[in-house]
Amino acid sequence: MKFKLLSEGDLEAIDALKEHHGGAQKIYQTIEEMRDFERRKKILAEKGYGEMIADAQERVKKFPKVGDFEKENNISYNSSFGVATCQVSGFQGAKVTHRCLQRIAETAHSDEPVYVPAEMIAVVALTDNYIYNGDLLAKLTMAENIMQVSKFCNTNMIGIPYPESRFAELEKVTGKTFERTSLGDGTAQLILKNMGTAFGNLGGVEVGNDNHLIYLDGVTRAALTTGGNFYLNPSWSTIIAACYYARDIPNLHFKISMLLSTQNLMQFRMLLNIISEYIRDDMTSPIYEVNIGNAVSAENFIKCSRELDESGIKGISLAAHIRINPDLGLADFDWTENAYKVLESGTNLTYKYESDGTRRELDTMEAYFLSEEDREANAEKIGDVIFYKCRRASQDSREMMKKGIKAVFGGSSY
Repeated sequence: MKFKLLSEGDLEAIDALKEHHGGAQKIYQTIEEMRDFERRKKILAEKGYGEMIADAQERVKKFPKVGDFEKENNISYNSSFGVATCQVSGFQGAKVTHRCLQRIAETAHSDEPVYVPAEMIAVVALTDNYIYNGDLLAKLTMAENIMQVSKFCNTNMIGIPYPESRFAELEKVTGKTFERTSLGDGTAQLILKNMGTAFGNLGGVEVGNDNHLIYLDGVTRAALTTGGNFYLNPSWSTIIAACYYARDIPNLHFKISMLLSTQNLMQFRMLLNIISEYIRDDMTSPIYEVNIGNAVSAENFIKCSRELDESGIKGISLAAHIRINPDLGLADFDWTENAYKVLESGTNLTYKYESDGTRRELDTMEAYFLSEEDREANAEKIGDVIFYKCRRASQDSREMMKKGIKAVFGGSSY
């Protein structure tokens, strides 16, 4: 006996939500339009970010280049090794990203050049203010259009306060009921009974009943407003819903958090079954990347990669943390040796830095959940923390390149 992951009622509610936002084709087209650099710049100038964007455009011209290091050190790559894609987490808004950009530019012609990660991640609550006031759009513009990262992953958290009118509207659209409490001033919040943070356990572990619809609505509104097309997803039910929801929206992607605990092959196979249930016709999935849990060995990471290849599912990359925040897990966690085992086996790896490993102030998970006011006040400090992560990633990457492993960075580093 095999049970369907989504009932007819679930499918109808998800389809209704998508139609509420204009349907798959409209969502796809709007995302593409909102990723245009000139369009983004025009909107940001109107929202007061024009000077920041212009400054970023000038500073990026000074960025250190990977090619200089390759030439100076006669770097050649071993084609039998896997490719290493650099990823750094913690780009908490426009001011933080701009500060990191400034620091990277300062390393040009130094003994410690810093390169732009190929992928960036932010764990910022997608509040209405963050989505609509230009902050999120400015960050994406600097990252995607100016620094030319290949992917920027934002995080939706289902416990974000929303206008009560939106909850009522979504209930009418989907036919579902959302258990919530009034916060006054016309706002309400889902009732979270197993909270890990003020907004729930990161991006959606707290998904009682039909709360996956709130997750999808938040993602869609952010995507339509900013063109952001990549979102963190650490919950089994929201993964299922996202795979179905975005099966016909080819430019909407999701990253699975290591907090989902795909720590072994059994859990990874569970995930592959979910992905295959709602696979696209071309054998790709809305799931773009899976962050394998911190407990996994290099050998099991390699096995996960092989089973992914054998599944026939295309376009999914596997990631592992190299360094983590001191409050995220084991003290002094360092997966570098494992990373070499993976890459030297011929397995591709997205290598991720939650930390630079030095226990700096604000190099904590707590920094991900600061209020907007506190994040604004600490933007330079947080930007410096992100810069040090990028510096550590660049240092480690140069060692990889010396050993013949090709490392991939953002386009502005070439």
